[in-house]
Amino acid sequence: MLTLASKLKRDDGVKGPRTSNAASDSTRRVSIRDKLLVKEVAELEVNLPCTCKVNFPDPNKLHYFQLTVTPDEGYYQGGKFQFEIEVPDAYNMVPPKVKCLTRIWHPNITETGEICLSLLREHSIDGTGWAPTRTLKDVVWGLNSLFTDLLNFDDPLNIEAAEHHLRDKEDFRNKVEDYIKRYAR
Repeated sequence: MLTLASKLKRDDGVKGPRTSNAASDSTRRVSIRDKLLVKEVAELEVNLPCTCKVNFPDPNKLHYFQLTVTPDEGYYQGGKFQFEIEVPDAYNMVPPKVKCLTRIWHPNITETGEICLSLLREHSIDGTGWAPTRTLKDVVWGLNSLFTDLLNFDDPLNIEAAEHHLRDKEDFRNKVEDYIKRYAR
């Protein structure tokens, strides 16, 4: 992370005539996405919810990171849920791609990791989808909120989990706890 940030500062400070050497010119170029990510990651690290932790496997690739959410209340308390976040080249015009890596019994996350969160939708009819004004901080806070106030049984992606909750809340809780013991420790 610091390596990319220092590269950006160093490249911004490079003055002088351009060379015709395409290889050296392309090695100095940094995408708009990467420039945005340097700022957004710094902001994210300052404003990270206490239940979240980010990990950059490669500090030179801010466009790929992992998020761990450890809810401290509700059905999912005591679990540790891993998400993979990849920021595409067209960011911030398109949302990051997010996948839940932890198997979970959740109405808004499938067992294969697909996520139903309106701000991750490129086109949303309710106006709450992705917009260029959104940031990684919004994505992280949204994912964190899927375990508390954004937990939505009325508009599920995992219909079976939502119907299970409707039929028998106690059995739903037991299944969530079983999944946490088996997959989220």
